[in-house]
Amino acid sequence: MKVIRITTLLIFSMFLVACGGKEEKKKEGFSYENTSEVSKEVENNPNDVTITGNDAMQFNKKEIKVEAGKKVKITLRHIGKMNKNVMGHNVVILEQGVNLTAFGNKAATAAANGYIPKGTTDVIAHTKMIGGGETAVIEFDAPAPGTYDFLCSFPGHYALMKGKFIVE
Repeated sequence: MKVIRITTLLIFSMFLVACGGKEEKKKEGFSYENTSEVSKEVENNPNDVTITGNDAMQFNKKEIKVEAGKKVKITLRHIGKMNKNVMGHNVVILEQGVNLTAFGNKAATAAANGYIPKGTTDVIAHTKMIGGGETAVIEFDAPAPGTYDFLCSFPGHYALMKGKFIVE
């Protein structure tokens, strides 16, 4: 009989502890943000873009759409493991009318400048070259509405790592 009473008491105690009211203790002078609202705000901002590149020479996006007349923030994440000297990636947004293949070939000879030809006027914006596990962020004003090409300018990557940057 004693065993039943002790077992019942233990179960009841565990129930009280598990279901008891939990008061959120807040430190004075510290504000808590509703992170789900912050996440929704970022998700709803089309000009805040994240793109990934991997060791198989692939971007996860072939198209990026942004709103004209606003700041654009592009975050590039290299989700592979290889070093930037072997499998480096960047995002380069070209001016309208620039031949992607010609630019990619010219960029391949500009290793000393992160595969961006010195003095070029063909580029609207670009991230730095990064390797596996690294991240690069750029911010710039959206260009005029239209369709632009983007690519990775590491030698040979532009054949697979390219897409359209659409400003609406």
